[in-house]
Amino acid sequence: MPSVMTCGPPSVGAVSWRRRGLSLFLGSLAFTAYSMIRYGLLFILLLSAAPGRAQQSAAAGSRPPLVVGLYGQGSFIIAHTPSVKHLVKSHPTGLELNVQRQTNGSEPWHGWYKYPKVGLALVYYDYHNPVLGKSYAATVYINKAFFRTARQELNFRIGTGIGIFPIRYDQETNHKNNIVSSRLNATLQTRLEYDVALAPHYGLLLGVGLNHYSNGATTKPNFGINLPTVFVGVNYHQQRPFRPLSPGPTAEPAEIGHNFLDLSTSLGFKQRNESDRRKYSVQSVSAAVGRRVNRKSNLLLGAEGFYDRSLLVQLRDTSRTGENLPDVKKAGLFVGHELLFGRLAFVSHLGFYVYNPYKSNKFYYERLGLKYHFTRQLWAAADLKVHRGAADVVELKVGVRL
Repeated sequence: MPSVMTCGPPSVGAVSWRRRGLSLFLGSLAFTAYSMIRYGLLFILLLSAAPGRAQQSAAAGSRPPLVVGLYGQGSFIIAHTPSVKHLVKSHPTGLELNVQRQTNGSEPWHGWYKYPKVGLALVYYDYHNPVLGKSYAATVYINKAFFRTARQELNFRIGTGIGIFPIRYDQETNHKNNIVSSRLNATLQTRLEYDVALAPHYGLLLGVGLNHYSNGATTKPNFGINLPTVFVGVNYHQQRPFRPLSPGPTAEPAEIGHNFLDLSTSLGFKQRNESDRRKYSVQSVSAAVGRRVNRKSNLLLGAEGFYDRSLLVQLRDTSRTGENLPDVKKAGLFVGHELLFGRLAFVSHLGFYVYNPYKSNKFYYERLGLKYHFTRQLWAAADLKVHRGAADVVELKVGVRL
């Protein structure tokens, strides 16, 4: 997206304002970090009050060991479009509490991915701006170690979840908040973490990351909010150094080299614009042929049809009386990939419209989502369909595998 830049030297007032803002930001971050380390240690000490029992359980390998963390966060808001520049002057700060399970080889896919962690995080942000207020989020994630020794870890983490914004856009009382227009939002989270041991079961965590909140165009305006973040905190490791179960030979999945057919249907809702507050349904049906190509991946080739009722209203509003209206239904072909973690899969599709009489968007689309198999045949998914980087609709999907 284009950004606005100014040329020439900044004024004395601007420099002074920036220094004061930076000082406030660093001071707030330092206070948050200090508070989190202090209270985090107390919190983790309570959790580990019975270390003997925890160590016996971890040593026995009956359950994957736990990692519990508490972090302080300092952020700023990216002005990814000139329309949100009036909201990027504050520096949000936040807290995060998370619980992770260290996979230990009890499932075959643990070893395929070099024993990642899977976790749940509760995230709080104060935006220090009455227009934005505060946010609360819960995310599930996977945390992959790229470097691991007895005392150190370098991890990459990616997750998704739900965020709640009590203060949102309102045309009469809060019209400046064009970033968040609904209380319920989806959140995406990526980060790079460094954990170094302070004691046998305690680690200092430092890292950088990016948090994104958006409602996927369910309600407008929906520019979304992007928060680059630095954070510091403490982790309690139930088992350190990590000791996986005896690896032993792992058989290849029986599905490798086999083809399958996925049939599915989806339902989503979206708002047309700020002035039309109604929600319009978006439906789709799809059929895809897939193949399990290795332990981690499925490849897909499919066809799907879409019916977006908001386009029908949009077309009627912009057409002349008596004009023959084009069909708003669309059909597309897509190629896709599924990254497999047991029953769970990260889904990515790239599609091209082959039937598109009403050209309300580009000729291609992308899709990112999570898919979960309840049984070998029955599955469900939550996807975000995107047109050239702009969210189109959140799809809730059910399907069957044949």
